[in-house]
Amino acid sequence: MGELCVRSVLVTGANRGLGLGLVQHLLGLPKPPQWLFATCRDPKGQRAQELQNLASKHHNLVILPLEVANPTSIKAAAAKVGEHLGGSGLNLLINNAGIVKITLLENETLEDMTEIYTTNTVGPLLMGQAFLPLLKKAAQGSPGSGLSCSKAAIVNISSIGGSIASFSAWEMIQASSYRCSKPPVTVDASVKGMLKVLSSISEKDTGTFLDWEGKVVPW
Repeated sequence: MGELCVRSVLVTGANRGLGLGLVQHLLGLPKPPQWLFATCRDPKGQRAQELQNLASKHHNLVILPLEVANPTSIKAAAAKVGEHLGGSGLNLLINNAGIVKITLLENETLEDMTEIYTTNTVGPLLMGQAFLPLLKKAAQGSPGSGLSCSKAAIVNISSIGGSIASFSAWEMIQASSYRCSKPPVTVDASVKGMLKVLSSISEKDTGTFLDWEGKVVPW
């Protein structure tokens, strides 16, 4: 399986965990993206220090402020990305940002459910809407007829905790709102495997839930 080769990528929630790992691995590819946009709530804060250090060493890494539950913030980020890309468009949007609150089913609240759904479910939808023009522009400017991560794609990241069909750790962590809001995709330790999977997926994989090895996960 070949390496992922993509001109431009945007990763949300990129200041720590899986998001930061994706940024690090993308920068380490034999042919890293010409443009890698890493977003987080507070790019200048202490929690984004590792991201700041990477940006000081890699001219192709651009850090942008973004709150995925805030439409105004999303539109501002999309405008900035468009300015950097000029007329080339965005090839790959990775919706990684998400939140979780550990609660028991009987203690779940409307406030927590609303906050988590807004961030984990509505957020990726708003991101897709805002960046769709840039994704379409990238697709139109790329050779070939089929879609791929190298041409134009949206990838939504989650964890096994988002699988309603899987009861892993349900007795230990009954994060009801998270499990309802997040479709399953991957875990932190799978970044390298994820990039291999991303290098091979195409239109036939639209709407599927895959783990870091490319295996279908039950929803």
